[in-house]
Amino acid sequence: MRDYNSWLTEADPIGAAARGDTEAARRWPDDSPAAVQARMARLAALNARLAAIRPGALAGEDRLNRDLLAWRMDIDLRGVAFDENRIPFTSDEGFFVTPAYAADATVLRSVADARAWLARLHTLPAYYATETANMRRGLTTGFVQPRLTTETASRTTAAQAAVPAAADPLLAPLATLPQSVPAQTRDALRAQALAIVAGEVKPAERKLAEFFAHAYMPQSRASLGAAALPDGRAYYAYLVRRETTTDLTPDQIFAIGQSEIARIRSAMDVQIKASGFTGSFAEFQAMLRRDPRFYVATREALLEKASRLAKMVDAELPRHFGKLPRLSYGVRAVPAAIEEGYTSARYFPGSPQQGAAGGLMINTSHLDQRPLYELPALVAHEGAPGHHIQIALGQELTGYPAFRQDWEITAFVEGWAVYAEQLVSEMGVYRTPFERFGMLSMEMWRACRLVMDVGIHWKGWSRDQALSCLRENTALAETNMQNEVNRYIAWPGQALGYKIGELKIMELRHRAEAKLGDGFDERAFHDVVLDEGAVPLAVLEQRVDAWIAAERRGKG
Repeated sequence: MRDYNSWLTEADPIGAAARGDTEAARRWPDDSPAAVQARMARLAALNARLAAIRPGALAGEDRLNRDLLAWRMDIDLRGVAFDENRIPFTSDEGFFVTPAYAADATVLRSVADARAWLARLHTLPAYYATETANMRRGLTTGFVQPRLTTETASRTTAAQAAVPAAADPLLAPLATLPQSVPAQTRDALRAQALAIVAGEVKPAERKLAEFFAHAYMPQSRASLGAAALPDGRAYYAYLVRRETTTDLTPDQIFAIGQSEIARIRSAMDVQIKASGFTGSFAEFQAMLRRDPRFYVATREALLEKASRLAKMVDAELPRHFGKLPRLSYGVRAVPAAIEEGYTSARYFPGSPQQGAAGGLMINTSHLDQRPLYELPALVAHEGAPGHHIQIALGQELTGYPAFRQDWEITAFVEGWAVYAEQLVSEMGVYRTPFERFGMLSMEMWRACRLVMDVGIHWKGWSRDQALSCLRENTALAETNMQNEVNRYIAWPGQALGYKIGELKIMELRHRAEAKLGDGFDERAFHDVVLDEGAVPLAVLEQRVDAWIAAERRGKG
């Protein structure tokens, strides 16, 4: 484990810095072909060493660590063949937003910390150059994003480059220096940072924006699905396995999505009737999308509504969880430079080691597209009891390998967050039929993802075919629907983990309730699910089944 942690620190200096590694705090990831080849050779050697350790010779946490690491290394090594670094961006994520995220999570407590941040800023142009070279390799080999994805990235990079150096978020960490650092020193460090941003980073951002606009976009593909990429069907099948942690085929996932759509649609009809509305489903959708009572007029008002909901949930958490994280989180606006193509909200992890709180990021643009009936479920998913509770608890694991503290297993992480949307119904957060419909609309959104993602990347669907699932079955606003279908096109497979993970967690809860009856302890169940950090779904099922058996023996 020590050797793998060393490998991980080299591969992911952003995560390592968040865990307190001072050397890693000076670096960005090195995704150059030579560096990746060397890392993967080391990983293959580590995997061979791990395979030589017989699982039966280990027990308890040692056995679990071995099994989890074996799964992780296997999936990473399988991915080498596809050279995914050729596409280092999606419709609302990518290497060009990594620096701003890193700045948001960086707290400088000393002059040494500040100098490490300056060193990182100084190497940012080289980081951009490496990723640009990777994209050029993608252009040469035909492994590129569709044009509509590139258009969004082009707008984002242009907007970033246009931000004045003095207002750049990369300067924000300098404001966290403690007052114990002399004012003259603080001013000098900020001046150095401003000079680097103005003289080195901004030219690199402009060069990157020009690359997207004039080199990458003209060669972007017209096709949408991953199947159109070189070896695309094998690549998509790999992504399905990685993102769901299951052996489900794309066609099986498509069928699950169809079944869930039918089930949720029936539940929606119940809430429409409870609201007193007497029109059709389409008329109810139209009413929700235009009625002013479901929208706010200012960005600040939306943030205040989200903050109020977050505190309502906080007051209920101890009744449902035995263990809660020490780390807090705040409600923040999505940065203006990236908000246009960004999803409705997202969670940004904090760092217990660095003293940085987590962040529930709310998109405050297009206020007529941010309905309040969706907000309770959105806050539950991205904040508590969703991402913040699960991720912060994982960060606080002690005595565990580093990879287990912040492992982003989509099916577990996102599955838990969708489960959390259902959980807050027990907390009284959904106060009206409209908000309960909003919760179901959010769940329907995740069910549609199963058919949309498979439809686009496996079945050759058009964008309009995919979009029709959201239009016909949800109350999502038009901007959100447009952004979401663009996201699935740009990020094949990722959207599948949400519903697949939630269904498994809900299945395990129902199993525990049925087998334990009056002895079922919800707080203990949630602790069992979250205690070991993110794990593949099969491992989670084994853990819950073992807990159920132990509970039955204890009460037998």
